[in-house]
Amino acid sequence: MSTGRESRGRIIFHIDCNSFFASCEIARDPSLRGRPVVVAGDPKERRGIVLAASYAAKQQFGIYTTMSLTEAKKRCPSLVVRSPDFAFYREMSHRLFQWLERFSPVLERASIDEGYLDMTGWASTAHPLVVARQIQHGLLRQLSIPVSIGIAPNKFLAKMASEMKKPLGITVLRKRDVPHVLWPLPAEQMHGVGDKTAKKLQALGMRTIGDIANADRALLEQAFGVYGLRLYERANGIDPRPVDPAAAEKWKSVGNSTTLPRDVDDEQELRAVLRKLAESVSARMKQKRGVSRTVQLTIRYHDFHTITRSQTEAAPLQTADDLFLTAARLLKKHWDGRPVRLLGVAALHVFDEREEGKQLDLFHYEEEVKMEELWKTIEQLRTKFGDRVLRTGAELMRSVHSVRENSDV
Repeated sequence: MSTGRESRGRIIFHIDCNSFFASCEIARDPSLRGRPVVVAGDPKERRGIVLAASYAAKQQFGIYTTMSLTEAKKRCPSLVVRSPDFAFYREMSHRLFQWLERFSPVLERASIDEGYLDMTGWASTAHPLVVARQIQHGLLRQLSIPVSIGIAPNKFLAKMASEMKKPLGITVLRKRDVPHVLWPLPAEQMHGVGDKTAKKLQALGMRTIGDIANADRALLEQAFGVYGLRLYERANGIDPRPVDPAAAEKWKSVGNSTTLPRDVDDEQELRAVLRKLAESVSARMKQKRGVSRTVQLTIRYHDFHTITRSQTEAAPLQTADDLFLTAARLLKKHWDGRPVRLLGVAALHVFDEREEGKQLDLFHYEEEVKMEELWKTIEQLRTKFGDRVLRTGAELMRSVHSVRENSDV
């Protein structure tokens, strides 16, 4: 369907639920409305961290996501703490997206609490602002869930717009607005720029989104590869990605494979390749806030015979070391010693990390950050001195468990 609006460009909505988990708890218990509420771990667990905070908790007491529950209670002794109920949140999310489908069939679920609508051609009977208000008011009336909506000609700008007014904001961001609205913002406020990237950009003298937009493309590509070119385009308001209704299904598995420069039959070399693949898969999962319990290993031999084997763990996996450990065990168990031409690692059945209680433990979170650097050192030592020079406690216990399982004693 062609309309006047469509000929002038796309109309993309980004719908972002405000403090979704906390909003769900308030929707379930309206007496909490206006009170400082957080969703966190077991209220008796001192190491729990805040998964979501109501706007009363944020604005009145400065409580934020990832703050320790102990600190949150210090700031607000009257804080209402609710343990997470992910089954309820998933049900609320399902109802939310069902409501959004009424406005356009071109709907992309980005996470449990945010999504994109392509309204190009579907908003011809009403102004986009009118439709946005209908969505916002309808979700408040039907589910008691507040949302902020960004309206723009592409997904990146719509995402940036939805962040500008919370809660219950509606923001229009046109491409012509980019120089005076986005460029003055700090680089770390740009969607897709994390702490590490922001620090690297600062080292290159790029402190604002405008600095990125006006940087030398070759410099960005040299520093960040293809990602650098993407940063340049986004900073200039360019994002050709379509709203993809199948995107959520595509993210149910995250994998990477590599064809080796030569056939390899050395276990240490294969482990080093697995480590790199695990790091790549982990980075993509973290970017999408995904976790998985199942790791799949693909081995293609020199004669092109290919096998795939998988293993499911009890605890969710996301970090490079967790993915590597499982992939390495699969290699140890199923590789027959013949020269290998290709290796692949994939995480299957990926789901939103916020649906998993593992994130509730601040101590565990801090330990995982430390483990990233530890694993790099361990792999360097293994490459130089052999596989058994160093093992983590987790590896050692797993090997002991394996010996017990296979022992006749």
